[in-house]
Amino acid sequence: MNKKTTGIVSYITLIGWLIAFFAGDKEGAKFHLNQSLVLWICNLVLTIITNIVGNFGTVGAILSIVCLVCSIALFVFWIIGLVRACKEDETPLPIIGGIQILK
Repeated sequence: MNKKTTGIVSYITLIGWLIAFFAGDKEGAKFHLNQSLVLWICNLVLTIITNIVGNFGTVGAILSIVCLVCSIALFVFWIIGLVRACKEDETPLPIIGGIQILK
């Protein structure tokens, strides 16, 4: 896969990210691989937090709403990242774009 295809596939699903990481142009698409990995990890953390705090009554309900808003923001960031991968633009995502996992 070339750089553009690798970047696009990395955003599709977690399995797509794994395929892009192992079979794609890892060096050329490292930026989008990193951005999509950060999105997947943030989504996983939010899912775990939502499942844990959901049983805490009123406080849990408020925290679940906060997690829902964060999940919507991550969805918007996912769309932005996918569009940028299609355009081969390497502008970092808002808020979480500065996190670098892959070196």
